[in-house]
Amino acid sequence: MSRVLLKLSGESFANPDTNFGIEPKVIDRIASEISAANNENIQIGVVVGGGNFFRGVQESAKNMAQANADYMGMLATVINAVALKDALDKNGTQTRVQSAITKKVELLFLQQVQVTHILQLIQRLHFEQQK
Repeated sequence: MSRVLLKLSGESFANPDTNFGIEPKVIDRIASEISAANNENIQIGVVVGGGNFFRGVQESAKNMAQANADYMGMLATVINAVALKDALDKNGTQTRVQSAITKKVELLFLQQVQVTHILQLIQRLHFEQQK
């Protein structure tokens, strides 16, 4: 069995006219090629970029803290990875998305959920006290 590491730029997923977003026909073609190679007993690791959504060097990021611009770029790569995973799953190719930012996003989401639940609890307690 052979192993291959494939690096795909985010722009390779983009609509060719706008160079932005994800073009379904393009991602399906890429997934078909990866699945075909996988069916030939080639293990494939894929690294995707996020430039079709965000680049830390863009004008929109000029006044941002570098870490925040980096996080946005990392989120863009996760969006692309999940889109490719979906297309590969439809082809029957086993996949897994891994990212260093995933845990940070989960923690941020969990913190937001916890705050929401605490605020709801406070509102309920306040409402019950007024009865």
